[in-house]
Amino acid sequence: MNDMPVTAITEARIALDAAGQLPEAEIDLAAVALQLARIDTPKADWREAAALLSEIAREAVARAAANPAADAGDGEARRKLLAALIHGQFGFQGDTQSYDDMANANLIEVLARRKGLPVALGLLWLHAAEAAGWEAHGVDFPGHFILALKDKTGPVVVDVFHGGKRLEAQDLRALVKRMEGAKAELRPGMMVAMGKRAVLLRLQNNIKLRRLQGHDVEGALTCVEDMKRLAPENALLWREAGLMNQRLERIGAALTQLEHSLVLAPQAEGHLRIRELVDELRHRLN
Repeated sequence: MNDMPVTAITEARIALDAAGQLPEAEIDLAAVALQLARIDTPKADWREAAALLSEIAREAVARAAANPAADAGDGEARRKLLAALIHGQFGFQGDTQSYDDMANANLIEVLARRKGLPVALGLLWLHAAEAAGWEAHGVDFPGHFILALKDKTGPVVVDVFHGGKRLEAQDLRALVKRMEGAKAELRPGMMVAMGKRAVLLRLQNNIKLRRLQGHDVEGALTCVEDMKRLAPENALLWREAGLMNQRLERIGAALTQLEHSLVLAPQAEGHLRIRELVDELRHRLN
């Protein structure tokens, strides 16, 4: 990326640093996702992408005002309205043909191509729902990001990758079996609400994993460093950065990152192994 305009990347990272200091409720999901996308595609017209997000928000507000049932709290009416808006009017869809394309996790590319991963499409749903003043949250379901809209009688669960289809208990059960095997069943904790940072980190995690699959440890580390800007207290990200620096033989950086991960979460799972690795790295520096 040495030939890319530095100013765009620098501006984006300053924005991520600022977002990292915000309380969860004050994070603007779409705005932060745009900054993450700018880092990977600094030559793209991010303002055009921002204008489209504004248009989606305006349409959501207008449709909500014209739909008394949805605006009064009917979760199913809200699901139908958002599906018609995002998948109908704007034509977004899940990318079933090139699912592993990293463009599917880059919001600028998703807005330009009108297709993406479940979490990227879910981010658009959350953006529109928030504009309309409706409560919604992501769900970190095994292997598949889904979304829940608040309803008077319980959450309306939505598969944003497949056109905003409503998911009932039997659908969720079938989904978990497809992801984990025929003996898998629904269990407590599967429908826990994700915060805004968690949604953004899941979006970026797709890019990190694809870079690692392509043996691009340097690129994966860059991704993790930007994730740390957004979530500076996330011990797991510090640990990942440390382990990647170790693989790249950057011993001093690895030691600093791993030590900080232990400060943030001294009793986290695997902490004894990390402490042993820290001692080994210290000996290598001496």
